[in-house]
Amino acid sequence: MADIPQTPLLDTVQTPDDLRRLAPEQLRQLADELRTETISAVGTTGGHLGSGLGVVELTVALHYVFNTPDDRLIWDVGHQCYPHKILTGRRERIRTIRQGGGLSGFTKRSESEYDPFGAAHSSTSISAALGFAVANKLAGTPGKGIAVIGDGAMSAGMAYEAMNNAEQAGNRLVVILNDNDMSIAPPVGGLSAYLSRMVSSREFLGVRDVLKKLAKRFPRPIQKAAQKTDEFARGMTMGGTLFEELGFYYVGPIDGHNLDHLIPVLENVRDAEQGPILIHVVTKKGKGYAPAEAAADKYHGVQKFDVITGAQAKAPPGPPAYQNVFGEALAKEADSDPRICAITAAMPSGTGLDRFANAHPERFFDVGIAEQHAVTFAAGLAAQGMRPFCAIYSTFLQRAYDQVVHDVAIQNLPVRFAIDRAGLVGADGATHAGSFDVTYLASLPNMVVMAAADEAELVHMVHTCVNHDSGPIAVRYPRGNGVGVALPETPQLLEIGKGRVVREGKKVAILSLGTRLAEALRAADTLEAKGLSTTVADLRFAKPLDEALIRRMLTTHEVAVTIEENAIGGFGAHVLTMASDEGLIDGGLKLRTMRLPDIFQDQDKPEVQYAQAGLDADAIVETVLKALRHNSANVTEGARA
Repeated sequence: MADIPQTPLLDTVQTPDDLRRLAPEQLRQLADELRTETISAVGTTGGHLGSGLGVVELTVALHYVFNTPDDRLIWDVGHQCYPHKILTGRRERIRTIRQGGGLSGFTKRSESEYDPFGAAHSSTSISAALGFAVANKLAGTPGKGIAVIGDGAMSAGMAYEAMNNAEQAGNRLVVILNDNDMSIAPPVGGLSAYLSRMVSSREFLGVRDVLKKLAKRFPRPIQKAAQKTDEFARGMTMGGTLFEELGFYYVGPIDGHNLDHLIPVLENVRDAEQGPILIHVVTKKGKGYAPAEAAADKYHGVQKFDVITGAQAKAPPGPPAYQNVFGEALAKEADSDPRICAITAAMPSGTGLDRFANAHPERFFDVGIAEQHAVTFAAGLAAQGMRPFCAIYSTFLQRAYDQVVHDVAIQNLPVRFAIDRAGLVGADGATHAGSFDVTYLASLPNMVVMAAADEAELVHMVHTCVNHDSGPIAVRYPRGNGVGVALPETPQLLEIGKGRVVREGKKVAILSLGTRLAEALRAADTLEAKGLSTTVADLRFAKPLDEALIRRMLTTHEVAVTIEENAIGGFGAHVLTMASDEGLIDGGLKLRTMRLPDIFQDQDKPEVQYAQAGLDADAIVETVLKALRHNSANVTEGARA
């Protein structure tokens, strides 16, 4: 663990009220100490680093100028909020971030009054800030809505939908565009800072309003010409014409690491009657920490690391990650099939598609944080005869559900969905858990839904997706590494809707969907030791169900248990419906479903999460014994010891 740094000025700041009592000339030292503390904390726990370091000065300036928490500060996407948490009464717990029982890695309403809105999915901040601003306006109470949104998050349509609706908030809405990829503006300097201060000043805005009022006395064509002249003049010097067209007064770009530039502009905006206002701030990911500045992608999310060298702790060698198995399998399939295309929504490495991109760059498409567009784009490709794979995390695919239904399923288009991060996700917690995809996909007509039990099965399922041209198909797989089985040299084409029996028994049947199969086999070992002959089946398909296999399991065993890493309404619910429709449970069969609990589970180590959810081998054994009316007290006690 890295030594906790000396931070004498930061030690005096427990809340933003303490910060606002500092002299302006002390803020540079405070920012430096805040950056040092952030690096030390993340070095101890792991987590998001580069994005937080990029907004240290902006965080200090916003809390210094605005009256938080009455002014509602919303971070988008939220992973850059570590410095914010340190300044808002949570420094003592910052080294628990993303740990079991610790601070969330994102903003969270239940954690602090300084987190007015939870944000872990991108591009929601402007809509939420607009809601706060309008609510205060309607109630006649003070307080602004302040959204800090990254340039990457601006690739999502929701941000523009909110901006298009923002004029009604007036001067109560402030949007900070955090441009940390230099993707919008050139480098900024003294002239830009001067112009930003000038155009955000009360004097300039006052003159501008007077001229607007005078212009209204002239005929409509002259009014429009005056407006265009104003926008053109400021657009030539500073950019921002797009934001002006959406009804925002644009200020910037300004250096987001220069407090002497930031503070005056923010103060002008705070006091302005003009609005809504967008401030364009240019920052650098990883600012102030050389390893993170040199490799922003590698230091976006990090393991524990040595603060001095920047060396991250390496995970012990083991099986390949599911995402990489998927990416390599798809790239190999594309070697011999020119119709295969791959689409991701700003997650090329996170989905393993960086491997596909290297092999087939002309058929790889990163559409940015735009899941809705990704799905309909894939639908268009499929309609024109291509074989598109749309690789999106389960939790993010929720954002494109209407497109999945309307543009893909209803039209029965052969879009292939590769659903990464299906199930629980450890330190990322409830916002990133893929808990619902079986439920929301298996309910759709025309949809095929598969779940890989291990990395070899994933390879077979990728091959099956490639060759399924009769409608949409999805394969789900979890975060993390595989179970260690050998990868096949030649993938198999799986028969749609057919599972497999991996262990044959007589009394108990465990019907597993997905990667809980390993735990099902462990449970079977325990049950066999207790004299309970156990069958374990890997159903492979949540839709269509292998009805023949399920029927055999339910009619030849005394107890049947389904298990899946998905919420209620998924695989187990479909098995229950089939059993009910066919009268299979009328003869005394004990059928139990095991699934994720009806809660949003907080972050923790995966093994702890599975035990809490009741989806490990001990829970399976306990479920079977209870169904058989055995006394399971000893089993329960041993399982939870």
